[in-house]
Amino acid sequence: MTGRSADPASDTAMNMDMERFGPITRAVARFGAEWRWEDIPEAVRHEARRSLLNYFAVALAGSADPTVDIAASVFARFSAGQQATVIGRGQRMDMLNAASLNAMMANVFDFDDTHPATIIHPTAPVAPAAFALAQVQPVSGARLLHAFILGAEIECRMGNALTLGHYAHGWHITSTCGVFGAAIASASLLGLDARRTAWALAGAGNQTGGLVETLGTMSKSISVGNTARNGLLSALLAREGLAGPDQPIEGARGVLNVLSATPAPEKLIDGLGQRWELRTNTYKPYPCGVVLNPVIEAVLALRERMALADRDPARVARVELTGHPLLRQRTDRPGVRNGRESQVSAQHAIAVCLLHGRAGLAEFSDQAVAAPRAHALDMRLRFHDDDAYTVDAVHIRITLDDGRDFEHRIDAARGSSGNPLTDADLENKLHELCAYGGSGCDAEAIIGGIWELETLTDAGKLMARVAGTPRTEIRTG
Repeated sequence: MTGRSADPASDTAMNMDMERFGPITRAVARFGAEWRWEDIPEAVRHEARRSLLNYFAVALAGSADPTVDIAASVFARFSAGQQATVIGRGQRMDMLNAASLNAMMANVFDFDDTHPATIIHPTAPVAPAAFALAQVQPVSGARLLHAFILGAEIECRMGNALTLGHYAHGWHITSTCGVFGAAIASASLLGLDARRTAWALAGAGNQTGGLVETLGTMSKSISVGNTARNGLLSALLAREGLAGPDQPIEGARGVLNVLSATPAPEKLIDGLGQRWELRTNTYKPYPCGVVLNPVIEAVLALRERMALADRDPARVARVELTGHPLLRQRTDRPGVRNGRESQVSAQHAIAVCLLHGRAGLAEFSDQAVAAPRAHALDMRLRFHDDDAYTVDAVHIRITLDDGRDFEHRIDAARGSSGNPLTDADLENKLHELCAYGGSGCDAEAIIGGIWELETLTDAGKLMARVAGTPRTEIRTG
């Protein structure tokens, strides 16, 4: 692995010191502390900029959500300063609370990016910690982007190593893995050596958590916020010498063995620095669980072939969805009660797409859920699991009350790795979501700052472009 040190004696001492750590922990810590910016391919750097473009888009949209209103009101009572910007709210807090709030708002609408192999949302946990720290300790744009890439890479690889059984057992994988990404990014920006980076990983592992049971509720945002806060805190404590165990990742009671019945530790380090998980990152065209993307696309395509009267969900006798088992596990949710629950409901998504011919934030709101016709399919949808399908594919059959069938198959939904959003698509998304959030921010200025990030001498100044105007109304509904 390429290191930063040019002092052979220092390298020898560090190597001896690092031998105490387990091989997986050692490799990850050295990657976070020593992998050089010069050795990161341009294609990875570009994907990181795309990830940040999407991050600011979804965070600005979520900045006025009631969940964030409530959290911001509570956090403000305990804020230890005003070092860092809370996105889109015209507000500043200490960097731990600011990082937490910015992570929450980036994930609150389920409109953030997705690592396909794990369904982790990589940027919401990592970027807020990096930008909060950059406002306290000025760093260049290139250095911030470097730290973000290292953190997102380890976050996604941690998900690979925990394997899909981790999620199936009930762990919210963005929350459990995101804290490691935030810790690595923060450790990199703080300039921690490999030993202290290993301690930061230990601190992160001791603060990981998050439950799938919370999806569709406000409380999901607590653990997502904790990813940024706890990862940053772990690095700050490690800098001061707060030590941890030698095998926090691979130990018998370490993260992998505790959180997974079938851990694959080799997936954390195989090809590290050569094969980049961030290259596979994807971005959503719709504000909902990623497995609903092909469903929405298929329904919208069918709607174009149906007569106006046929688009009424009340006329649908039966809907059959064939797809990856995760589609049923994540989205078989009839009878949703609010917009947050609707983001992970296939029944709701199909109904509103038939009704309105679109699937934006308005279609996954409390108001959309309150419409009686949005519940017409609650008991008329059947799922068929098929492991041969990817999470980006689906086959749908809609049978009307007169017996007519409409069918459509999607093999690579828009926004997936096989059909990715373009740079222009992401810029448009930022424009739309910036306007939706009502922060008053200049979308073009934000876009320009992200594409030019590597040229900035002080990356923290970018946060002034996303600060927004003060929020005075606290909404709870």
